[in-house]
Amino acid sequence: MNVHHLELFYYVAKHGGISAAVRKIPYGIQQPAVSGQVGKLEKDLGVRLFERSPFRLTAAGERLFDHVQPFFEGLAPLAAELQEAAGPELRIGGAEMVLRDHLPGVMRRLRTRFPKLKLSLRTLGFQAEAETWLRNGHADVVFAPVYAKAPAGLKQTRFASVPLMLQVPLKSPLKSAAELWARKKITEPLICLPASTGITRDFFATLQKRGVTWRNVIEVTSLDLVTRYVANGDGIGLNVLVNPKAKSREVRLLPLAGFAPVTMGALWRGEPSPLVQAAIDSVRAYAQATWPDWVCGE
Repeated sequence: MNVHHLELFYYVAKHGGISAAVRKIPYGIQQPAVSGQVGKLEKDLGVRLFERSPFRLTAAGERLFDHVQPFFEGLAPLAAELQEAAGPELRIGGAEMVLRDHLPGVMRRLRTRFPKLKLSLRTLGFQAEAETWLRNGHADVVFAPVYAKAPAGLKQTRFASVPLMLQVPLKSPLKSAAELWARKKITEPLICLPASTGITRDFFATLQKRGVTWRNVIEVTSLDLVTRYVANGDGIGLNVLVNPKAKSREVRLLPLAGFAPVTMGALWRGEPSPLVQAAIDSVRAYAQATWPDWVCGE
């Protein structure tokens, strides 16, 4: 018997049907795939394991479920025991700015609860990269922008909605973003994340509604690079106000009234381990203390 087929049958039997199982399986898989692979298990065994509508396990299905249930339900506790014996490890993904400026204090407090904690930090480039890391098991949790709906197969929570802003060089004559919108066609280069990212995509959607055209674009791979290029005099930057108390000696900030904020949150796969949940709770507490006016519900 194929072990993966047995795992899918376990979820179907436990949750009372294929459609219910798809919502509970802790990784992305579509209903036709589950149906086909469980059907293959039945074909290999030469028996019918359950009636489809209404759902009911057959005698053979009940016997098989009794056999596989203890194994699959024992995997998570076993993993926790093995990790505890070796020292827990937490693999975190996030934007360089988040990992550098915001996580160190959070992780120090987390270490008081998990003294043997091993940390692995990975700098995030784009949202799709975060999703790949989580699905492939290369990260346990990612702290990054989140959107209205979690990506397929993943779960998310929201911490705070952080305003967008424009950055201009210190010597720029611009006093407000409204001066730019009045032109309708902006010629200065816009320094921003790639057009495929949610931050840039939403910004341009709002510009379009206002009838403003901004075609001269320089795409960079991180928000830190946005600030660096603006300070160097290469254009106007689109960034996120992640530190409202910071005073920059290199750029000035222009608020963006009427533009949707960026919602910062956490992404993970499946049921969070106690360690992942503790990290999420710690970052939430940090967000509430750092951005009290921008906190949003889970």
